[in-house]
Amino acid sequence: MLDDARRARDFPSLEGIAYLNTAAEGIPPLSVGEALQRYFSHKVMGMDGRALFSREFEACRESAAALLGLSAPEISFASSTSEAYNLLATAVSFAEGDDLVLSNLDFPSGVTPWLQHRDGPVVQLWEHRDGVLELDDLAAMLSERTRLVQVSLVSFLTGYRIPWDPFRDLVRERAPHALLAVDVTQAAGRVALDCLDADCLIASTYKWLLGTHGGSLVAVPEHARDRLVVKAGGWFHLANAFEQDRFHRAEPFPGVRGFAVGMPVYPAIYALRQGILTLHENGIPAIAAHADALVARLHEGLADLGHATLSPPQPGNSSGIVAMRTTDDAALHAHFLSRNIHVMHQAGRIRFAVHGYNRMADIDAVIAALAEYRG
Repeated sequence: MLDDARRARDFPSLEGIAYLNTAAEGIPPLSVGEALQRYFSHKVMGMDGRALFSREFEACRESAAALLGLSAPEISFASSTSEAYNLLATAVSFAEGDDLVLSNLDFPSGVTPWLQHRDGPVVQLWEHRDGVLELDDLAAMLSERTRLVQVSLVSFLTGYRIPWDPFRDLVRERAPHALLAVDVTQAAGRVALDCLDADCLIASTYKWLLGTHGGSLVAVPEHARDRLVVKAGGWFHLANAFEQDRFHRAEPFPGVRGFAVGMPVYPAIYALRQGILTLHENGIPAIAAHADALVARLHEGLADLGHATLSPPQPGNSSGIVAMRTTDDAALHAHFLSRNIHVMHQAGRIRFAVHGYNRMADIDAVIAALAEYRG
C-alpha cells in the first residue's frame, strides 16, 4: 500500500489514474475479492459452513479490535451505519425536557434517526463557523439535561477533524449524563483514533477500511456497556431468543452485541477482515504519516492557486479529506476526469480524499489540472 511494488500487487486498478475519492468509495485490495470467494466456498457447504462463518466473525472482531485499540468483546457489526444509528436511537432514553446535540458537519445517517422521535428530545444544532466547530458554541448548549452528543471525528463534508481531548472534556464536564457517540467512518483506517473513550463508535466498512458494502463496524467500550441496550426485535442479539419465554419478553444483550440484530452480514465481514489485515500490514501510523504529507502539499498547492477550502488546514490534526470551494463543481469535475483524476463534486465543492495508496504524483496532477483550468 505504501510502496510502489505493494501498490501494484494489491491495487492494480489504480495504475494510470489519480484516485482521490476514497471518502466516497475505497479501493479494496485484490485479497478482498479472494476473501469473498472464500465466503462463497463456505456458503455452498450449507449448514456445514456455519462453523466457518462464526470463526470468521470472531477473527474479524479480533482484527478490528487490534486496529482500533479495543478488545474483541467491545466490537460487533451491523449491516450499515444507518442501521447502527437507528439501533443506537432505540438505546438512548429521553425524558421530557431532555435534549441532544448534533453537528451540521455530520452525515445524514448519524443525524436523522434522532429526528424521528415523536414528542422526543429538543434537538440542538452545533453549527460550524467558517468550517470550524467552536467549543464556545457547544458549551452554551450543554447541560444536565443533555442525554446525547453526536459528532463525526472527521467531517465527510469538509474534512474538519474535531480536536478530541478538549471536546470530550467539555462534554463530560458540562453534560455529565450525556452519551458521546462518534462517527469514525471518515477516520478509521486513515488516522490514529484518539476517541476510544467515547461511548459508541460507528464506521462504514467500504471506504478507508478497504472493505465492501453491506457492513458497519460498531464499537461500544466496556465503560458504556450497560448504558447502551438496543431495544429492537430480532434474534442474534437476544439472550433468550430460543428460550421458552421468548413469546412473552425479549432480552437484548447489553452493549455492542445488541447491534447485530439478525444473521451477521458474513460477506462484508469476510471482506472487512481482509481489508483490515492490509491496513495492519502497513500500520495506521505509517499510513497517516505518508498521507498527511500529501494532504499538506495539497493544501499548499490550493492556497498558491488562490483556492479556498471549506475547513482550514489543521497541522498536527490532519484528516484524509480536503474540500475546495468552487462555483462550477460539475465543469471542474469533468476537467479532472478528462485527466484521469477521480474526485467528488457536489453543491459548490470539490472533495479530495487521500489514503495510503495515493502518491505525490496524484497531488501534482491535481495542482497541474487546477493551474490549467479555465472555467
